[in-house]
Amino acid sequence: MQRTTGITLIFLLVVSLATIGFLGIRLGQDKQEADGSAETSGDQEETAGESGVKSASFQPPSMDDLPEGPHGEVIQHGYDLVNMTSTELRKEAASAEEGEAKVNGLSCASCHAGAGLEKSSMSLVGTTVTYPRYNERADAVMTIEDRINGCMVRSMNGEEFETGDEDLQAIVAYMAYISEGMPEGGELEWKKPVAMKDVPVPDADAGEELFKQSCIACHAADGGGTGEISGPALWGSESFNDGAGLSRHDKMAGFIHDFMPKTDPGSLTEQEASDLAAFILMQDRPEWGGKDKDWPKGGRPNDLIDKEKREQLKNGEVSWEEVVKKEK
Repeated sequence: MQRTTGITLIFLLVVSLATIGFLGIRLGQDKQEADGSAETSGDQEETAGESGVKSASFQPPSMDDLPEGPHGEVIQHGYDLVNMTSTELRKEAASAEEGEAKVNGLSCASCHAGAGLEKSSMSLVGTTVTYPRYNERADAVMTIEDRINGCMVRSMNGEEFETGDEDLQAIVAYMAYISEGMPEGGELEWKKPVAMKDVPVPDADAGEELFKQSCIACHAADGGGTGEISGPALWGSESFNDGAGLSRHDKMAGFIHDFMPKTDPGSLTEQEASDLAAFILMQDRPEWGGKDKDWPKGGRPNDLIDKEKREQLKNGEVSWEEVVKKEK
């Protein structure tokens, strides 16, 4: 009896040790799998970190998928404002004079084609996730609302939206909607700088001839344009003022080179784009009244063509070679 009991105890001990060993092996396998999963996850995060937001794909949500109810209506209104800014804001005004003071004849889509939904033309997709950010011209950290108002008083040569303005909120809501899914903070590969890096010394007279040959069908012979989307005004009272970004020669040249003509973008040489930019910026346009507050720390770009610089170029006080020369 004692011998049988002893054998039983030994058997149970062996079984227990085997069970413990099996559990240990299984726990080790689970840990390895968990570690492997964690390493894989870490690799994915590192890849995203190394490539930054450039890894984000350009897949803005469709305007056909707007949420139902008031929020969707606000987003739609924002789209309409971005797409036909002048038309929408002027029809809200009490008089024609008030409408003209509120905004010029351009729209956001004059530069940001397709209400900012076109990848290849200064897209607005992802814009909201890049703000707030520092602006050297203002020497301040700007919110997306600040940036929109900056466009309103410069590119749109109009009036700022007041804080809480329903139109401003609608534009922000639309831009946030088309930026859904974009990673916070960082550069998006489709939002490359528009400025031309190495700008050829322009010939404004050659630019004028090219304008007559290739541009008047959309922008009219007098540069006054044929429509805020079809052919926006390039100078004159309905165009941007000389505090806008496109008043800089390198930005205007870059924009023309990359996006014009609409029927064959990218077909112009850098020299042709530079010539056209010089001709366009030599024409009269509204003056920006806040230039004394721009670049408070210095560094005002030499290629910003305002009224004073135009006169200097016309009088031969400065040359285009001096204007486009980059400081080393």
